[in-house]
Amino acid sequence: MKDKLSTESYKGVRDFYPEDMFIQDYIFGIMSSTAERFGYQKYDASILEPAELYRAKTGEEIVNEQTYTFTDRGDREVTLRPEMTPTVARMIARKQREIPLPIRWYSIPNLFRYEQPQKGRLREHYQLNVDIFGVPSIEADIEIIQTAHTIMTNFGAEQQDFSVYVNSRKIINTLYDVFDFEEEKRHKISKLIDKKEKIPKVDFEDMITDICGDTSKDFLKTISSTKNIIAKIGENNEQLREIIHIIETLSKLGITNVTFSPLLMRGFDYYTGVVFEVFDNSKENNRSLFGGGRYDDLLSIFGREKIPAFGFGMGDVTIRDFLSTHNLLPTYKPQTDVMICIADDTPFESISKITSDLRASGINVAIDFSRKKIADQIKRAEKKSIPYIICIGKNEIDSNNFTLKELATRKTTLGDVFDLAKVISDKKELTQKLSN
Repeated sequence: MKDKLSTESYKGVRDFYPEDMFIQDYIFGIMSSTAERFGYQKYDASILEPAELYRAKTGEEIVNEQTYTFTDRGDREVTLRPEMTPTVARMIARKQREIPLPIRWYSIPNLFRYEQPQKGRLREHYQLNVDIFGVPSIEADIEIIQTAHTIMTNFGAEQQDFSVYVNSRKIINTLYDVFDFEEEKRHKISKLIDKKEKIPKVDFEDMITDICGDTSKDFLKTISSTKNIIAKIGENNEQLREIIHIIETLSKLGITNVTFSPLLMRGFDYYTGVVFEVFDNSKENNRSLFGGGRYDDLLSIFGREKIPAFGFGMGDVTIRDFLSTHNLLPTYKPQTDVMICIADDTPFESISKITSDLRASGINVAIDFSRKKIADQIKRAEKKSIPYIICIGKNEIDSNNFTLKELATRKTTLGDVFDLAKVISDKKELTQKLSN
């Protein structure tokens, strides 16, 4: 006898049962509606990309160790996309002269990374990507951060629930200039600072000392506080004034939970200017949620002229954790409006005509084909959280008069199919208005 197949999913991925899909649709709905409110248009692409696209952007090591890369039957090396930015850059580079600027695009793709699953990080996830191309000024930076902030508040979050930290690669580069660090040293320090919170303080200081040598004591003292960094680069530094302007402008827009964080990195190999990151302030989930920044050079890997760009990626796993932590997840409601309970002797043809009329009136209808006792059918409808039932037997068919029961209140309404469809529709419309 063959071994039974496991019912477990592949490690690090998820199954979406209807209750999970309900929450996923809710999350996607808030993401999409907010992005579109800011004028962004939806796009998508295949999950398969040539592996060379990621080698050109991130290097050989990342592709080999952190992606799902394989050779197809045509002897082409293919990667399941680990992120969307290279794809959108490729798409725009392909039609660069056909698409008018500025370009405001968003997507919610499925992404894959081969890494150790942990809280907030899986091997596959969905991610909202919002990007604006063709705007070199900080107006784009401000709009993108405002969009991200609005998504959070549209989820029901209060400003005290989360923080937005901003920085600029240009500021840390200015600091490196002051210390006269060469390129290789800058790269190593940036990677180390990016992991600073995950490294014991003593180990971090030792590693900085190994990299910086004689200047390590002064450098460590400088990066120990925002005040020291500002003193070292000068209060009149152009990039510092730019960050202050962004924070002040956002404050005037009612966004008051933004803070300058001069050691915020977010993968400095990738970004060219302002970066930002959103953090959960809850003690139970005190972590980075998502972020983004300016990347003006990415199109150059396709041999095309540069287009200024600013964007962010918001993963569904960390956002779901945030909503759960702050009790902001919606209560599950099935899409089915009414369950038809069938008495034993009722012909299916008659039931089908009634359900067709209800569906034509815009009502979502399911039929319980079990023909068990009516009480058992009602219990199943309640277990499925279906709000209404209509129990149909020969008497109801003959009289064309049916009873609609609202299971939550046990309230009943008598009438023909169209009368009952109107009752359900009116209640759905009222519920929708109240939820908005």
